[in-house]
Amino acid sequence: MLIDTHCHLEDMAVVERARAAGVKRMINIGCDVDSSKQALAFCSNHADLFFTAGVHPHEASKAEPGYLEEFKILSQDPKCVGIGECGLDYYYDHSDRPTQRRVFEEQVALALELKKPLIIHVRDAHEDCLERLPKNHPTIIHCFSGTREHAKAFLDKGCTISISGIVTFKKAEEIQAAVIATPLERLLIETDSPYLAPVPYRGKPNEPAYVKFVADKIAELKNIPVEKVIEQTGQNALQIFWA
Repeated sequence: MLIDTHCHLEDMAVVERARAAGVKRMINIGCDVDSSKQALAFCSNHADLFFTAGVHPHEASKAEPGYLEEFKILSQDPKCVGIGECGLDYYYDHSDRPTQRRVFEEQVALALELKKPLIIHVRDAHEDCLERLPKNHPTIIHCFSGTREHAKAFLDKGCTISISGIVTFKKAEEIQAAVIATPLERLLIETDSPYLAPVPYRGKPNEPAYVKFVADKIAELKNIPVEKVIEQTGQNALQIFWA
């Protein structure tokens, strides 16, 4: 089953093109309280659309008191399949690092309380992120951008590695090496649309319809049929988000 486990949706035309391309489910990701509510509203009348509620590290400094209560309410909707994206981003530092860490830790605790999967954004902060992750809780390292060693460390924590269109980029040797080293049973595929369109659409707006190009590249790297990648990553997603 072809599933885009991480996208940012605002346009039903994009959804229709994904359906036409064979994408069976899409997860619309929240980045703050407002976008999480909007993600729910967008998904509410569509059987193949789901959402998460989270505060992105870029938005951590804007998180107002009471946001966790808002997420608890949102999480009660059957369409809510996770908490995030949350995490740490020391590359941009749009929010100061102590605030990023606090808001991240609060969302980790919330996911544990609610027994919901965690969707993690991490950039240039792998060690600090690893320290704060629970062991063997359903946790997705979204849009993985680290090394093979980083992947192993996350896998040792019980995490699942989610691969985006970056893997198709010519200079993505580290990510490609991580994909080769990671068991297929521990991988997911995503677009992070409208960002990070894969080759051959690099530089253009991304769409869930393009998630198959990620599967194609994983199949090439692992020297296995793409159908096996689609089937296994789909099963992985079903087990994490819908079991």
